[in-house]
Amino acid sequence: MAGPTRQRERSVESEEEDETQRGCPECESTDLVHDGEELVCDDCGLVIEEDQIDRGPEWRAFNHSERQSKSRVGAPTTQTMHDKGLTTQIDWKNKDAYGRSISSERRSQMNRLRKWQERIRTKDAGERNLQFALSEIDRMASALGVPRSVREVASVIYRRALDEDLIRGRSIEGVATAALYAACRQEGIPRSLDEVAEVARVEQKEIGRTYRYVAQELSLGLEPVDPVQYVPRFCSELGLSEEVEQKTREIIEVTAEKGMLSGKSPTGYAAAAIYAASLLCNEKKTQREVAEVAQVTEVTIRNRYQEQIEALGIH
Repeated sequence: MAGPTRQRERSVESEEEDETQRGCPECESTDLVHDGEELVCDDCGLVIEEDQIDRGPEWRAFNHSERQSKSRVGAPTTQTMHDKGLTTQIDWKNKDAYGRSISSERRSQMNRLRKWQERIRTKDAGERNLQFALSEIDRMASALGVPRSVREVASVIYRRALDEDLIRGRSIEGVATAALYAACRQEGIPRSLDEVAEVARVEQKEIGRTYRYVAQELSLGLEPVDPVQYVPRFCSELGLSEEVEQKTREIIEVTAEKGMLSGKSPTGYAAAAIYAASLLCNEKKTQREVAEVAQVTEVTIRNRYQEQIEALGIH
């Protein structure tokens, strides 16, 4: 019985060898890559063979409502919920599967079921604290207007801090806010510490202290914030043109090459460059207007502005 089996194995191996040894008909290269669906030449990109198996669903849908009604899977898992969205949720609408209103007796029963469902979703105090922290991250992220990806990253950072026991001796709000600020920096979303502190329920000093501790313990390795990241948002809020924005970028790049950015606040540096660019492009904005948008003092803008125009050689 072993003979036919060995022959089949040899035939399969020989077919695989023939497929890899076969050259590309276009450029005669033998460097072929199979990505699971297509056999592609790595040199010229020619698709030699294509898998004709349709791996999608067997049903068709032409709009969102049809897709929702025919789909047999739930929402994807998410890190922004303490149970990753795997537990059951009872809808808040007091209607049955056909959209008809339910009776008062059944409505009171559903209210009791919702209450008990919310209670049993968290089995201990640790899960309740995690649920509260993730809800705080979601609240602050909504107030800051950051995308969904930042909330996911912030939730992952908080979970890592919880696994490393970094929460002990610190407030849940402080660690959650620090995780959100770290996620903003990691994803390249410019939000200053002052802006994060405005929507947080802890003081700015505690946020900064907790952020430095979490970043060091988790080895996040975050790079310093580039002032250029703040330029589009500040210019948009001030109603400045594309010319001013481009000039601001040039000022920041030229002065940063001369080592003037070291030790300076990125928001104050960007605000001073915007003020200088608005003067050079004849779209003058006052120092107070720029300072209010950048949430820095007018003194900071004046100091950075003098340093920048001296470095540029402008009098």
